[in-house]
Amino acid sequence: MSGSLPAITIFYDGECPFCVREVRWLLRRNRDHRLAAVDIAAPEFDPSGFGTTREDFMARIHGRRADGTMLTGMQVFREAYAAVGLGWLVAPTGWPLLRACFDLGYRWFARNRVRLGRVFGRRCESGTCGTSVGR
Repeated sequence: MSGSLPAITIFYDGECPFCVREVRWLLRRNRDHRLAAVDIAAPEFDPSGFGTTREDFMARIHGRRADGTMLTGMQVFREAYAAVGLGWLVAPTGWPLLRACFDLGYRWFARNRVRLGRVFGRRCESGTCGTSVGR
């Protein structure tokens, strides 16, 4: 795939221990380079080129398909896992009867990820992660 765009780019909070762990896990399985990752906590990250704000990026996971289509929430995970050949792991999250439950569960997690990190002995290093309420 040399020279081509990845199937999906995932935008993650590099100061969120859950986010970093998940992205690293996915990237280790990214043998065909169909997944890219961008740290939205990096000082050089500029959200204006994506038509949204830093707060919106921090509030929930975002992704961008190779065609430029922006995605949010569980759909990002569904496509990121598929890109690295593990779509079967998250396939049930897209099934009609389960999709709404998983989407709601992700929104709850996004709103509470900083607090959950503290419960599990992790914390945001700079205080910028979780600056906004997730959706």
